Amino acid sequence: MEREHVKCLIIGSGPAGYTAAIYASRANLQPVEYCGLLIGGQLTQTTEVENFPGYPDGVDGNQMMLDLRTQAERLGADIRDGEIVKADLSAQPYVLTTDNGHEIEADTIIIATGASAKYLGLDDEKKYSGQGVSACATCDGFFYRKRTVAVVGGGDTACEEALYLAGLAKKVYMIVRKPYLRASDVMQRRVMENEKIEVLFEHNTVGLYGENGVEGAHLVRRKGEPDEEYYDLPIDGFFLAIGHKPNSDLFRPWLATDETGYILTIDGTPRTALPGVFAAGDVADPHYRQAITAAASGCKAAIEADRYLRGIS
Repeated sequence: MEREHVKCLIIGSGPAGYTAAIYASRANLQPVEYCGLLIGGQLTQTTEVENFPGYPDGVDGNQMMLDLRTQAERLGADIRDGEIVKADLSAQPYVLTTDNGHEIEADTIIIATGASAKYLGLDDEKKYSGQGVSACATCDGFFYRKRTVAVVGGGDTACEEALYLAGLAKKVYMIVRKPYLRASDVMQRRVMENEKIEVLFEHNTVGLYGENGVEGAHLVRRKGEPDEEYYDLPIDGFFLAIGHKPNSDLFRPWLATDETGYILTIDGTPRTALPGVFAAGDVADPHYRQAITAAASGCKAAIEADRYLRGIS
């Protein structure tokens, strides 16, 4: 099979990837975009998005991603289903291989592969996905105003999520496996001083229940100890805050990452240390992880790719 040559290859299809495709198309870069395993990214697992500008009544996550894809295709982007499974970034043009063995030479690459939330591995997490289970309090907390929710985790992220939800919900439980919080002292203090938050130390979640969505969690206190106790905790929402894994493994031999795997970029731009290679969206963002910030970084990456190809530093 003859190797294909492209000016701009976009890897990933969430808000960052599709926005990059829109801007790259308008710059006449004739972008080719590979969607990956989860077409449309994490937002396709969200029932309703209310915080993305331009949708005053909210929008289904799948519909929003379809809108972005349709816009990119209308402007000329070549969007393909399939996955990039191999990358050789040792020399330019860069060579990448798809899951069907097709090889592509790319002058520029925009990596927008996102990050995957870590889950406990319970079958019920899948069963109630979009029906009470969430991995983003900022995204979905609004739907739980004056209701009771639980946050799983004991680090800074879990504390931040719990504090955010405490501003909306009636009651917030933190389900913490260890007998202590791993968060910084200041975050621990804020949690403990918040009257809406109750920390359940030495607790594990073993299941969820509910007829038309999450109505509660099956918990065990001091699992494996002589005094272990199983009981049910009534809740309306179950938030995972045990971390995210950036989908950067394919590129780590060539690009610098932090200890978690987030791709490091230069001076707040989407540029990486490799010329013509850019990272956009959650794969390079351990802090915000929002659709709007991902879309903005996709825009920046496409502009940077265009500037690079035109020889503008």
